[in-house]
Amino acid sequence: MQSERTNHIKEMIKTGGFRTLSMPAEAKYIIFSDFDETYFPHFQTGEWKDSIRKLEEYIAEKSEKNGLIFGLVTGSRLSWVFEKMAKEGYRILPHFIASAFGTQIHYFSHSSTGKIDEEWSRHIESQGYSFEKIKTILGLLEERNIRLKRQKLVEITKYTHSYFYYMQNSETDRKNIQYIKELADSFGIIVNISRCNPLIGDPENAYDVDFISVGAGKDEIVRFLLNKFKIDKHNSFAFGDSGNDLKMLNTVGNGYLLENATNEAKKKFHCIAKGSYAEGIYHTMKEWI
Repeated sequence: MQSERTNHIKEMIKTGGFRTLSMPAEAKYIIFSDFDETYFPHFQTGEWKDSIRKLEEYIAEKSEKNGLIFGLVTGSRLSWVFEKMAKEGYRILPHFIASAFGTQIHYFSHSSTGKIDEEWSRHIESQGYSFEKIKTILGLLEERNIRLKRQKLVEITKYTHSYFYYMQNSETDRKNIQYIKELADSFGIIVNISRCNPLIGDPENAYDVDFISVGAGKDEIVRFLLNKFKIDKHNSFAFGDSGNDLKMLNTVGNGYLLENATNEAKKKFHCIAKGSYAEGIYHTMKEWI
């Protein structure tokens, strides 16, 4: 099964025409980037291709000379990330992609093409997450006329399930969201709830409701990889655009929202990069490395 998955990933890399980087012999810096509306803009401007080229070449240079590791941390499925990057002409793969809300980590380098992190997989598997628990939660919500709609474009895995909650009025929404959080906590499950971003295809006037295994999440990915690569927290960086990224931004030594971030996120986190998308990541990192 694992060999089939690895072969499938190798085929996606070949089809997309991607180039892989060498993993630094001694890692010193690490960048964690959200994907949609952070590393990947859904509405590109004329300067966008130049921005991503500058960032890709910067990552390649600093990886070789300064021990920089770059990776994506996303709620999206791995194949969807590949499809988008290939369609828009990205050329270089990150060193790692943590997909499905950080429940999976794959590495990409000359010597490790599509290898999954088995230690992380065992960690997630041991947490006791199951869809049976999610179905029970959904049933209890139905009893209070709280209905969640499954998100079809987010990967369904054994350890994460995503839904939309459609807004009603401020007081009802506050009570319903609080109840969802309490239910998830009572079942030992993480739930991330944040306003949807229509720019990535989400509906207007709705919230993302992501049920995730305990032990996963963007902040946990940061802690795990900092420890794995023995990188000083002060040399870690993260970039995001929405409320789903705030835990990650608060866990690294240097977290930034991009200028294109949602207003909801900017009200809660005030360190803003100099620019949007790849331009913001590139200009911010040039000041550090």
